Amino acid sequence: MKSLNDPVTQLTGVGVKTAEHLASLNIKTVGDLLTYYPARYDDFAPTDLRTAKDKQKVTVSGTVMSEPLLSRFGYRRNRLSFRLLVGHDVVLVNFFNQPYLKDRLILNQDVTVFGKWEANRQQVLGSKLITKTVAGSQEEMGAIYPVNKHVRQSTIRKLVKQAYHKYQDVIATLLPLALRQRYQLMERRQMIKEMHFPKDPAQLKTARRTAVYEEFFLFQLRLQAIKLTNEQTPGNAILYHNDELKSFIQTIPFELTGAQKRVVNEICRDLRRPYQMNRLLQGDVGSGKTIVAALAIYATINAGYQAALMAPTEILAMQHANKLAKIFAGTPVKSGLLTGSLKPKEHQRLAAAIKKGEINLVIGTHALIQDSIDYANLGLAIIDEQHRFGVKQRQALREKGNHPDVLAMTATPIPRTLAITSYGEMDISIIDEMPAGRKPVETRWLRENQSPAALDFVDQQLENGAQVYVVSPLIEQSETLDVQNATELYERFAKYFGSKYQVGLLHGRMDNEEKEQVMSDFKEGQIQVLVATTVIEVGVDNPNATVMMIYNADQFGLAQLHQLRGRVGRGDRQSYCLLIADPKTDDGVERMNTMVSTNDGFKVAQRDLELRGSGNVLGKKQSGIPDFKVGDTVGDLKILQIARNDAEDLLKTPRWEEVDENQPLVLYLTRRKLKTHFD
Repeated sequence: MKSLNDPVTQLTGVGVKTAEHLASLNIKTVGDLLTYYPARYDDFAPTDLRTAKDKQKVTVSGTVMSEPLLSRFGYRRNRLSFRLLVGHDVVLVNFFNQPYLKDRLILNQDVTVFGKWEANRQQVLGSKLITKTVAGSQEEMGAIYPVNKHVRQSTIRKLVKQAYHKYQDVIATLLPLALRQRYQLMERRQMIKEMHFPKDPAQLKTARRTAVYEEFFLFQLRLQAIKLTNEQTPGNAILYHNDELKSFIQTIPFELTGAQKRVVNEICRDLRRPYQMNRLLQGDVGSGKTIVAALAIYATINAGYQAALMAPTEILAMQHANKLAKIFAGTPVKSGLLTGSLKPKEHQRLAAAIKKGEINLVIGTHALIQDSIDYANLGLAIIDEQHRFGVKQRQALREKGNHPDVLAMTATPIPRTLAITSYGEMDISIIDEMPAGRKPVETRWLRENQSPAALDFVDQQLENGAQVYVVSPLIEQSETLDVQNATELYERFAKYFGSKYQVGLLHGRMDNEEKEQVMSDFKEGQIQVLVATTVIEVGVDNPNATVMMIYNADQFGLAQLHQLRGRVGRGDRQSYCLLIADPKTDDGVERMNTMVSTNDGFKVAQRDLELRGSGNVLGKKQSGIPDFKVGDTVGDLKILQIARNDAEDLLKTPRWEEVDENQPLVLYLTRRKLKTHFD
C-alpha cells in the first residue's frame, strides 16, 4: 500500500547513492519530496528594458539575429554570445559556461532569455534559455528549488513530477473543513500541485497561503499539545500564607508598578496549583524583574520549600546574591552562593547545608545542577537570562527535586514571533511598564571623527560627579576587524584623563577575583571610567553611572546594544548612550537609527529580528526556532498568530479526536508520540 512515508527509493531512478544525496537536503521520504517547495519562481512575463533597472532580473523574448559565438577563456571557462532583436532594439546576450545551448540557438528563431540586465552595456547575462523545443515543459513553469552540489535542479524537478503522479491519490488533507472554508484554503493535494506546477500567479498565491498556514498550524498543534501535557504534569502545590506575603511586600521601599503586581499574581496563582509551572518572565532592562523573582522566592520559602536561582555568569550570580541578601534581611530566608570557583571544602559544606535544608535559597551558576548537589525540598527553580543556557542545562535544573515550578527570566525582550515559536509551550508574563520617575536614556550616534566632542561631553559628566562606561567589541587587536579594542581604549583614556580621573579595565579573560575587585571599585566610586568588553552587558548595577560610550557600535547586534544601554539610567539623573560608529552597510546604519529613535526594548528586538532573522538573534540551537519550509515568521506573523489560536482551540474542543475528519491530525500527533486526549 502506497504511503507518503515511503522512502524515496520507491521512485524510479533513485538508488542508494541518489537517496544519500537527497538526504543531504533532508529529503528521505516521498512526503519530504512533495513538501520540498520551490524557493522562488522565475516569472517569464516579458520585461520592458526601457524601464528595467541595472542588475535587475529580466525576461526578454525576441529573434536570434546573429550566429551564436562560443569563445573560451581561463581554465575550463567559456562564453556563448549572440544578438537578440527585442522589439526594435538589438541587445547582446551572454551565457557563461553553458556551451550546450549553442545547438538550441537557430538564426531567425524566436527565443526567451531569462537573466540579469546590465544597463550600461545594454546586455543580458543569461541564466535560462527557453526555445520552442522545450516550450511547455516543466522548465517553463519557473520553479527554482534549493539545491546543493550533489543534487541538480533537473533531478528535483523530475522526481517531484514523478512523485506527484504516483502518489497524488494518497495525499490526505490535514486541515479540517471548517478552517479551510474560513480562510479559503486549498485541499492538500491541490496545494502541493500548485506549489510545484503553478498555473497562474493567483493560484500560486492561494497555494502558498495554504502551505504557510498548514505548516504553522501543524507546528503549533505539536507545541500546544506539549503545553497541555506540561499543564497536567504533577507538581508541588506551594500553599504560602497570603497575609505574610502581603506583609513582606509592605517592607519594600517603593510601590510596585501595575505590571509588576499583575505578573506577581500570575506567578503566585501558578505556585498554588498542583502542577509544574513553566513560565517565562520577560521585561525590558530596568523594569523590575528581580523584585518579582524575590516575591516568588519568598512565597516558596514561606510555604516550606527551597528556591534556586541560576545565573549564566558568576558576576551576575554574585550581584543577585548581594541584592537579594538586602531584600531578605531580617526574614527566614537563608541564602548561599554556589559557583564553580568555590574551593572543594567550601563546596562540600554548602552542598551538605543544601541537602539538609539549612539553606533555603541557593543562588549560583551551572554549579547548581551538578550531580553533587541534592536539594532537601526544591519548590521553585528560577533561570535568569535563560537563553544563555543550553537546553540540557535548563532541563537539568527542572529535573532537580520533585518537579519544581520553573520560572525563566530574560531581560532581552522577545518579539511576538519568537514568543509563539521558541517559547510557545510556556506561559508568558510580561512586565511592560517602567518604574515611576525613571528617565529614558538619551541615545546619540556620532561618527568616529566626532569622538573628540564626545570626550568633552564625558569630561563634563565626570566633573558633575557621574561615572562612565566605555565599551569595545574586542579584548585584543584584531587583524580582520578595524575596531577599537578594550586594552587600547584603556590606555587612551588613562592618558587622556591622566591623574584627574581613575580609569579601570574589565574583560572576560580576567579571573573572578580581579573582576569582582574592579566592579567593587567602580561601584564605590574609586574608578570613574570603566573600560570594558561586553562582560558588563549584564551583572553590573551602578546608579551613579550616567554615560554608556560604545565604540564601533555597528559591530554589535541591536539586542546587545540595548542591553548595554540598560546599564545606565538606573538612578535619578539623566543618562546618555553615545554610539561611536562609521557603519559600512545599510543594516549598520539602520541599527544606529533604530537605537536613536526608540528606548522600547520590544521595538528594538522586533527590528533586530527583521534585520538579522530569527536564527541569528538567539542562535538556532538556543532559540529552538524550526526551519520552516515556506513560512516566514516575520513576514507571515499574522498567519502564525492565527494558526496558534486555531491549534489551541482545536485541542481544547471536547472529543475533537473522535471526529472523522480530524483523524489525519490525530495520526500526525500520534506518530510524533504526542498525546491527543486530555482528561
